Amino acid sequence: MKTILIATLTGSIVGLVFAFLKLPIPAPPAFAGVAGIIGIYLGFKAYNFLSGFWSL
Repeated sequence: MKTILIATLTGSIVGLVFAFLKLPIPAPPAFAGVAGIIGIYLGFKAYNFLSGFWSL
């Protein structure tokens, strides 16, 4: 939980700095981009889970 809070705080600070400097956001600006990142993470976790049942 501590890691999630630190990552969220760091991301918020970076977002504020980018907004202050009027730079484009360094992340996908749409929900589809965020959903893609979540999908990559879930796929990685699924592989780790499934590899415990058989050697891949």
